[in-house]
Order: sequence, then C-alpha cells, then structure tokens
Amino acid sequence: MKQLSMDNLRTFVTVVEQGGFAKAGDLLGRSQPAISLQIKKLEEQLGRRLFEKVGQRQVVNQDGRILLAQAKSMLDINDDVFRQFEQSSLRGRLRLGIPSEFATTLLPSIIGEFSKQYPDVALEVTSALSRNLLDDNKRQDFDLVLALVDPNQQTQGDLVLEDELVWVGDNLRPLSASSVSLVLAPDGCVYRSRVIEKLKQQTTAWRISYTNADLYGLIAAIQQGLGITALARSSVPDSLHIIRHKTLPVLGKIKICLFNQDTQHPQISAALSQFIMARLKA
Repeated sequence: MKQLSMDNLRTFVTVVEQGGFAKAGDLLGRSQPAISLQIKKLEEQLGRRLFEKVGQRQVVNQDGRILLAQAKSMLDINDDVFRQFEQSSLRGRLRLGIPSEFATTLLPSIIGEFSKQYPDVALEVTSALSRNLLDDNKRQDFDLVLALVDPNQQTQGDLVLEDELVWVGDNLRPLSASSVSLVLAPDGCVYRSRVIEKLKQQTTAWRISYTNADLYGLIAAIQQGLGITALARSSVPDSLHIIRHKTLPVLGKIKICLFNQDTQHPQISAALSQFIMARLKA
C-alpha cells in the first residue's frame, strides 16, 4: 500500500499558498532545492506533474488543484489527531488581559472552541484600557495580554495585526454637518487620543458628549444618537457601522500586539495566542 508523506504534502500546500518555491522555503526554513526535491518526490509518487512553468514561475496545474483540496483535508485530520492527544497535557489557569472591544467581539468567537479543545484550562479574563493592561505595576497580574500600541511606539509585544482605525456609528443616526459629537472611552484610551489629535488638525467643530470605558456602554450611547466613536476595523461589532464623511479625518493605523508573560504555563498561552492570531488575521 502506497503512503503519502505528510511533510511533502504540507510543503506542497505551502508552495501553492505562498505562490512560489522560494517563499515556501523561507516560511518552512528550508532551501529552495530542498523544497523542489520534496515536490519532485510527490510528483513521482503520484505519477503526475503538479506544476507547469508559466514564464519564470511554476504555477499549480489542474492535477495540482485537485490534490490541493485533498491535501488540506489530510493535513487537517493529521493536525486534529495531534491536538486531541496534546490537549490532555494542557491544564491550569490562564489570566488574559484584553481591551473591552475585543472582549466583546473577539472572545465569543474563540472561547467555545478553545474550551472544547482544552477543557482543563481555566480562563480568567480582565477587560481594561491597553494602557492599564501594560502598566508596569499591573502586568504581573496577567499571563497573556492583547493590547493596542501606537505604530510609532517601540514595543516588546508580538505584532498580530496592523489595523486601520475607522469611524463607527449608527447609519440610522445621520451626522451633523456643522459639528461632530463624540462617544469615547476615558483618558488613556488610544482611540480617544488619536481622534482628538486628528480633529484638532482641522476646523470642524467637535465635542465629547459621552464617556464610558465599556464597549456596550458606547454602543448604547451611539444607538441613542449621542454621537460616533472610533475603533480598530477588526473590532467593529455587527450592531454598528463604519462611516465615512467629508468632515471626518483619516485616523491612520494601530498595532494590535500580544504580550506573552506566562512562565508557568507557556504552552497554554501559546495555544490561546494561536487562536487569537488566527481569528484576527482571518
């Protein structure tokens, strides 16, 4: 009975997804000749060419596309088997610090799956402003922190995503042409600082009509017509809408970073980090 190499299949999928042998080699930490040899062995096993040359590039052909879907399924099954047997070794408590907007929009989409795979891990979640989560006197209270960082600021965290800051409101509440009413988190919030900085650079009148650290409080105020706010695009809840208006300045980018401080249960923190990164990059 013939057997396909999972390693060769993973290399094949990586080549296709990365768009080339060299890029796949960089990602997998292998030389381009080593990648080419793996693909050649796979083609010899199957008795089919999987790529065809188009100009200077190797492009996946029809047989390769057929294999791609099956290879991904096989790799998913392989990885699921290992996860099933690894999860029993992950147990303990994980203290997660996370901004309110991500606790509301991100966590519900991953907590169920994470708890299912790692039932012996107890999660303790604290929502607060990024500045407070990263405060030197409080950081020891967390094993893993997801926080917002200004793009120009040096950080020891791992960059998950450089996201766009967007204006957010309720489409049923039209903007005033003469003045902008703002619904913001308290002083120390990255969004608040950026909004005020950008509005001060133009002539549009503005005022802060409501302040609340909790996203649910901000949503309620917006839906009552008290104003608009700003969020990272990846954290905008379904109940609100991204808005664009000639009176609203471009807010720029924000870095979303993970700070892994867990020395007692590094595997647990690494597992949750992977869940968070996969969701934010989806």
